[in-house]
Amino acid sequence: MTGPVFPPLFTGQATVDDPMQVAVDMARQGCDAGTIVYNLSGRDLRAAIIFAPEVPLAQAMAMLPVCGIGFQNALGSVAPPEVAVHLKWDGTIIVNGAACGALTAQSATGAQNQLPDWLTIGLTVPLWPENDAPGETPDITALYAEGCSDITPVDLLEGWARHTLVWINRWLDEGTRPIHAEFTVLWQKNEGELSLDPDLGLLSKSDDVMILMPLTTLLEPV
Repeated sequence: MTGPVFPPLFTGQATVDDPMQVAVDMARQGCDAGTIVYNLSGRDLRAAIIFAPEVPLAQAMAMLPVCGIGFQNALGSVAPPEVAVHLKWDGTIIVNGAACGALTAQSATGAQNQLPDWLTIGLTVPLWPENDAPGETPDITALYAEGCSDITPVDLLEGWARHTLVWINRWLDEGTRPIHAEFTVLWQKNEGELSLDPDLGLLSKSDDVMILMPLTTLLEPV
């Protein structure tokens, strides 16, 4: 199997370890932004993109939904037409109504107004079901259980990079407005979730109390 080919500005780094942890270690050491660390050797497609933001963390966290939209577009372009792909605000990927992996984020800082030295966005998508009785976990699925068995991990990873780059460029040129509009179309809301603020934070309602959660609340500890 040949390795993935990425568009300009992206470079690949294969690993047999956890790509997100490897990406964080590389980012701390000052590697180039645009590095995609990936592991295609298991039951899951696992990858992480390293960013070097030039805006404060509150704005840079737009890369989480940007990468989500990129993956939705990539899978939607190669999956059978009956396969529905949606996104949750917390990074969960939804395929045909069930959770099918997720995107996560880690950063050099958790301070919203600080310029982060690096930001990594991770992707984990199960290709094969964890057990032979997927009906026992109807809320969780895998790509190959949803009619996507003809899609190779390399093709999906390459597509994710291409489509994500398109949305990164739109974000650079137009700000969050097109990201806001596209994500809203793809968004599978949980109960109480209402809308997104201009920085793509979540506005929700619980017990008649309005709550605003910025994207930075989704950062995982390093």
